[in-house]
Amino acid sequence: MTLLTLRGIKKSFGDTNVLVKVDADLAGRERVGLVGMNGAGKTTLANMIFGSIQPDEGKLTFHKDQLRIGYLLQSTSYTVSTFSQMMDPAAESRETEQFLQTASHLGLQKVKEWDGERLAGLSGGEKTKLAIAHIWASKPDILLLDEPTNHLDFDGVDWLVQELRRYSGTTIVISHDRYFLDQTVDRIIELQDGVSTSFPGNYSFYREEKARRFQSQLHQFEEQQKYEQKIEAEINRLKNWSDKAHREAGKVGKMAEMRTGVKEFYRSKAKAMDKQIKSRLHRLEKIDLEGVKKPAEEAKVSFGWDQPEKRGRRIVEAQRITKSYGGRSLFADSSFYLQRGEKVGLLGPNGSGKTTLIQMLLGQKTVDSGQLWISPTAKVAYLTQDVTDLDQRRTVLELLQDSHEIRSDVGKARTMLANMGFDASMLQKPIAQLSLGERTRIKLSQLMMREQDLLILDEPTNHLDLTSREQLEAALSDYRGTLIVVSHDRYLMDKICTKLLVFQDGGIKRIESGYEAFREKPQSMKAAESDDQVAKQQLEEEKMVIANRIAFLLGEFSLLKPTDSRYTELDAEYKQLLAQRKQLNTR
Repeated sequence: MTLLTLRGIKKSFGDTNVLVKVDADLAGRERVGLVGMNGAGKTTLANMIFGSIQPDEGKLTFHKDQLRIGYLLQSTSYTVSTFSQMMDPAAESRETEQFLQTASHLGLQKVKEWDGERLAGLSGGEKTKLAIAHIWASKPDILLLDEPTNHLDFDGVDWLVQELRRYSGTTIVISHDRYFLDQTVDRIIELQDGVSTSFPGNYSFYREEKARRFQSQLHQFEEQQKYEQKIEAEINRLKNWSDKAHREAGKVGKMAEMRTGVKEFYRSKAKAMDKQIKSRLHRLEKIDLEGVKKPAEEAKVSFGWDQPEKRGRRIVEAQRITKSYGGRSLFADSSFYLQRGEKVGLLGPNGSGKTTLIQMLLGQKTVDSGQLWISPTAKVAYLTQDVTDLDQRRTVLELLQDSHEIRSDVGKARTMLANMGFDASMLQKPIAQLSLGERTRIKLSQLMMREQDLLILDEPTNHLDLTSREQLEAALSDYRGTLIVVSHDRYLMDKICTKLLVFQDGGIKRIESGYEAFREKPQSMKAAESDDQVAKQQLEEEKMVIANRIAFLLGEFSLLKPTDSRYTELDAEYKQLLAQRKQLNTR
């Protein structure tokens, strides 16, 4: 049964045409993914379906009375007042019970007791979970989800996937999470240049089908061009013959009366040629109007990274570090290391201490006990997941010109922004007018203009459109520096990260594999691997202590003579250390 029909939907904001021609039919129990570049109009269309804005032209027709529509906004759209209303004690008791039960399933405990101060301090993940719980409790006929997995941890995403599979209504998902789309939708509606195109299947099939359609249209266009070139050659040949016929028909001689027949022949021939030329020109005009258009290539977003110099092998080393926060232990007695050039994923549930560890690496927080060493020569760059902290009154150009690195190389900055999809007019736009994805690109551009040895990326694909995500992955794959990634984007983690720091069992453990291999191992193997990693790390630490002591002794030898008593004492220790190192190397 068709629930909703959209025909000829158009919407403009000022001089910008956001939606030009949107046509779609949505059936009951259908799972639809709505995709497109940042600024393509996805959220605008969702607001139209919800009823908060109206189209300039076209019509939305609902085929069922009293449809209940649940709309999950992006987490940045929710305020303390919004959540206070959700927990209004005057609400229906059954709906409130469902709300609290769902919140509990998502890991939010004692929500009913939260006051205004607690609500004001909600993280992005907590905002999303509360909003999902509230919408679920309303039992909607149509569920609109705008970036539902942003800020959700892996367990939260898996829970939402399972709930959507059991959900009996119609789902419309706006998401740049490729794993989530693959698991939850069976049709894709793409918005490109304001026009909607439907693709059957999940996201992976959509990408394959779009590539096939692109190649098919490109082949037809190229064949059409060959045909046009053939027609143009015929026109040129006919024009030459026509010009010659006109010249012959216009000649005047002494025996004009004898040439009358010849002139009529050439005049008739010229008219025939002109008619053929006109016919072929009309054919070209028809091809121009109705023929196959050259398929538009996807916008390219170029992420160019300055390559860091290699200065030393290890860049981070933690020895038995412990950290508590608010009376709760985040991790204890944890040892690990990061080597230059490694791409490491931080893996753990929300609240396990990932952000705290990042703050420690940035020097913003200290360990409670143990030692955290960061190479003193390392330049660290950090991309936060919060894009609302940019000064919204300033233009793109003004914001970037605040940076010394960009002021010193404005040409490079403009080129980089152009590669990331910012034309000259967009540089003059205030930040407030940019989408969340465009703001993320601004933050990335600020990051890329700095030379760095260690990149820390906190949810780098949040708000980026699907094409930008894939192109960022390619750039990160080519990056030769050290990378720490916190992300709930499984595709990104699988493709980029070759090592993991896993927050589990009250500690941080280094895993010598990527996320895909780690995810597929049974829990027993993971535990055994973790124990093995601890043993290997302890062995490495022992070797390092011995190596440092040997280096110290060699320096002392240069200051002493063999006849000195201390020389003999140090020589005995040196030989003992060499023996210990040999023994460790045989393990």
